[in-house]
Amino acid sequence: MDWDIITLNGSSVIMTFLFDWMSLLFMGFVFIISSLVILYSDDYMFGDLNIVRFILLVLMFVISMMFLIISPNIISILLGWDGLGLVSYLLVIYYQNVKSYGAGMLTVLSNRIGDVALLMAIAWMINFGSWSFIYYLEFLSGSVEMGLISFLVVLAAMTSSAQIPFSSWLPAAMAAPTPVSALVHSSTLVTAGVYLLIRFSPTFGYFLNVVLLLISGLTMFMAGLGANFEFDLKSIIALSTLSQLGLMIMTISIGLSGLAFFHLLTHALFKALLFMCAGGVIHSMGDSQDIRFMGGLSIYMPFTSSSLMVSNFALCGMPFLAGFYSKDFILEMFSMSYINMFGFFLLFVSTGLTVCYSFRLFYFVLCGDFNFVPSSSMNETGYNMVFGMIGLLVMSIFGGSSLMWLICPTPSVICLPYYLSFLTLFVVFLGAWLGYEMAGFAFGDNLFSTRLYGLSSFAGSMWFMPFFSTYGVSFSPLDVGYKVTKVFDSGWMEYFGGQGMYWILFNLGSINQWFQYNNLKLFLMFFVMWVVILLFVLIY
Repeated sequence: MDWDIITLNGSSVIMTFLFDWMSLLFMGFVFIISSLVILYSDDYMFGDLNIVRFILLVLMFVISMMFLIISPNIISILLGWDGLGLVSYLLVIYYQNVKSYGAGMLTVLSNRIGDVALLMAIAWMINFGSWSFIYYLEFLSGSVEMGLISFLVVLAAMTSSAQIPFSSWLPAAMAAPTPVSALVHSSTLVTAGVYLLIRFSPTFGYFLNVVLLLISGLTMFMAGLGANFEFDLKSIIALSTLSQLGLMIMTISIGLSGLAFFHLLTHALFKALLFMCAGGVIHSMGDSQDIRFMGGLSIYMPFTSSSLMVSNFALCGMPFLAGFYSKDFILEMFSMSYINMFGFFLLFVSTGLTVCYSFRLFYFVLCGDFNFVPSSSMNETGYNMVFGMIGLLVMSIFGGSSLMWLICPTPSVICLPYYLSFLTLFVVFLGAWLGYEMAGFAFGDNLFSTRLYGLSSFAGSMWFMPFFSTYGVSFSPLDVGYKVTKVFDSGWMEYFGGQGMYWILFNLGSINQWFQYNNLKLFLMFFVMWVVILLFVLIY
């Protein structure tokens, strides 16, 4: 649909909207989830002085995402993209403290790299005479120019979807209120990059697909491993989002963009519910997010615990929940594809790690003894929070099958040997057992003791990610600056600069003056030394 905004002297400014099945379905999911999140926020943010500003920011967030979804023009996509970046910064720093300011700055600077990539793609698209890429996407898919534009779009999508090496901003963005996290991680900011990749996927060449496969596979593996060593409730769920984003991009890289979109929708349902349940638990725990202080919450909060369990099992791919239909389909299609063993290994090990941290979270939060003594009794959350969770709970149970009938009306024939069919089941049971075992290492002597603190810290921080993303980027220039200051400014420059030259000339003048005052004694001494040296030479 074309909207003629203005016509002046024969020149028209036209804005194009794309209303196909994909954009309408995704936009419907965004509106449903955002409405339930706003209903949930009415109780969660109760008593906050700036709740009206918070709701307005959430609405601006949704409108920016709507622009990005229905725009086949990269200029209007940039409008929605910048809107998402700006509003996400304002929401991350909503609680005004030093930690939130740092997290907001990290978020906005990471996403500005994507803005630069999109601006470069816009500049290069001038060669095609139009920024509406939807008209010539497949026609120019093999050209060098479109390959360069595809690379820039992939770079922008990697920053938005927090793929390696831009993964550090996603856990840091947990400084925002929990309803914002539910919206960001389900259907808005982090999924914008995946949606952009789905739209541009026909132009990806072999090399770009291989790079995407490796980067997304490593992101999925690192995030799954890091979540198993994390104790912050919201950070565990954030790392699970990172892991699922890696799965979606891996699916796009082997040419299954429709299946990636299917998983994008099902993931939005149970991930929003998971964050809502986490918000309810944090709300009742007096804003404590450490899972080691939890335990046995199924007794005190039965509905929240049931919803948390359903969303957790949907994340694992429990049969007939929302995540099962997309995740099992993806694993079977991967098993049928011509993928190398490294990518295959990353996919199935990461799937096992997903089940592992999900069951670890389940055992820590819902089972065992209660490890915290609050000043007030534990109870269920407010009515609006419960109603918002009920809507997503129903969709997390029935949404997967409904979408399967809607997106895949024709059944796919999957031919696999029996050992590949049972491999997924084996990985799931192995991950569940490891999650149960890791839940026993909370205060024990085995894993998280001081002897193995370095190992757990290394694995929990996604291996070398702090060096590549935050620590290395900030520490290395500061260290170089310190050494330059020490060696030059406070070192040699002190000797050869103003103060240094003053003292050198002062000392030389003092020595010269001493020579002038003691000239007769010095002449006699040098004469005697010269005679002694001359006699020594003549004799020997």
